[in-house]
Amino acid sequence: MSMFRKTIITILLLLGVAGSLLAARTFIAGHLFTKKMTTVPDVREGDIIFQVSQSGLSTAIQLATHSKYSHCGIIFKRDDDQWYVYEALQPVRYTPLREWIARGKKGHYVVKRLKDAATAITPAVIRKMKAAGKSFNGKDYDFYFGWSDERIYCSELVWKIYKSATGLEIGTLQTLKEFDLSSTAVKQQMKAIYGDHIPLDEKIISPVSMFESPLLEAIKN
Repeated sequence: MSMFRKTIITILLLLGVAGSLLAARTFIAGHLFTKKMTTVPDVREGDIIFQVSQSGLSTAIQLATHSKYSHCGIIFKRDDDQWYVYEALQPVRYTPLREWIARGKKGHYVVKRLKDAATAITPAVIRKMKAAGKSFNGKDYDFYFGWSDERIYCSELVWKIYKSATGLEIGTLQTLKEFDLSSTAVKQQMKAIYGDHIPLDEKIISPVSMFESPLLEAIKN
């Protein structure tokens, strides 16, 4: 066997070993990733999921509402039979549930469900919820936290879908002036959003008001 042929065979063998190792490493890494990301709760359509988003606006919301939870959405299935969170981010959209969970601070989340969901959240109601939510799909996030449907923020989306489809009000509407606006972080955000014209009488539904609603019970903490 010529030296050239021996060299080629050696290279091919080395490439084969390297390829096998790479394939094995990819399989193991993929398996571990899948195992880690399959720790999803036994959710149902219509469940409301809460998390701490990682942004300056989130910090201001936490300080103003005295709650660590600053973002929420509704859990639905889509045509591919996978779980998604319908959320008002930028823009309003469906986000795969695992991706949504991973995006939050330290992957922490809380799922809440109507206490009488077994009778109140029927397949017909889910269809109504999805139909109500469809009118908001693709709309811009509402940094002004206004109550019109032109732009939508997270808890407003969830509240309006529930109100439209079930008649229930999840959480209590408040005005902006009812929140704690005293911290520097809140003042800076309000200045950036509103300038010198702060709409103190604008009605708002906060994530914490929904989180604390007596109509809901925690499914996963």
